[in-house]
Amino acid sequence: MHKLTEVSLGGKLNLAPVSSNLERILDIGTGTGIWAMEMGGWVECIDLDLEWNSPDGSLTPEHASKYFNTTYLKASREGGMEPCPGPLLEGWLKDAGFKDVAAERHVWPVGTWPADKHLREVGAWNYLQIMEGLEAFTYALFTRVLDYSQQEVDVVCAKIRKEMRDPQMHAYFHMHVAYGRKLEDK
Repeated sequence: MHKLTEVSLGGKLNLAPVSSNLERILDIGTGTGIWAMEMGGWVECIDLDLEWNSPDGSLTPEHASKYFNTTYLKASREGGMEPCPGPLLEGWLKDAGFKDVAAERHVWPVGTWPADKHLREVGAWNYLQIMEGLEAFTYALFTRVLDYSQQEVDVVCAKIRKEMRDPQMHAYFHMHVAYGRKLEDK
């Protein structure tokens, strides 16, 4: 995921306008992020909008991939998780009192179908992370929340893999980056 994000951001590790000679960086999943509220400085958040779309209608409701995606989003929400927090990041930072908030949305193609060289590379890395992690992010949710059997999950994953190898299926989702500055209390 790190390489995919780095490629998507054009080789950058962050977008916030910070000095290139930083001495202290906290680079972890921070839970609520309350430390940023207490410390001041810049905060940058990266997250996804996992809803798969298609620029040309080649991903249809009849595709196993679209069924999987719709079902995954629904099951996540039923399990108490928001699977598409990316579009919410900017608002969350503003609501938390950050200043100079900015946000960007980046396309993550599923596969190497884009004509654009940069998006094709992003799509290749995204394809790799989905193909290698499909079962890892499917089994728990589908078996625990949706009561699928292991065999049913295996069938769904096999269908998705087959469709993802089809260069005629043009799917993508978005990665969002939002950053802002918290003024230090005086």
